[in-house]
Amino acid sequence: MSTRTTWALVVETTQGIGQRKHMAAEVLAHVEGSREEALAELERRARGHVPEHPSSPRRRRLVRTGDGFLLVVDGAWQTFASRFTVGELLADSDAPPAPEPVAARSAPPPDVPDEPAAPAVAPGGADEPDELDEDGIPVRPAWLGRTGRP
Repeated sequence: MSTRTTWALVVETTQGIGQRKHMAAEVLAHVEGSREEALAELERRARGHVPEHPSSPRRRRLVRTGDGFLLVVDGAWQTFASRFTVGELLADSDAPPAPEPVAARSAPPPDVPDEPAAPAVAPGGADEPDELDEDGIPVRPAWLGRTGRP
């Protein structure tokens, strides 16, 4: 059985302004497959990235580096950068457990009557389902629009 490599797509972005400017890192996604596949997905995300700063960009430059991309955005007064890198994921303390092999299961799951699933209800009682981004994360956070405290 061959194992597929899992790649982490990471962006390090300039946060804050002035003397409080600093870099913050975020894992954008994980990609299983080849390094070339991971770099292709990273490039797609780098090209579409819209950083928080500057609020009025004057110029954008995307540069390919050895392990990813560098996005340099000039604003009216300052320049901001976002570094996109791809790296092999070696460990993850919060990774979901690996699925149990099919042969190791002791008994088939009990028969469950086929019932239509209840429609998803958006927070706040709206009758529309939550919109999910490409990673399956709700676009609208559950707390948005909540009127009371839990």
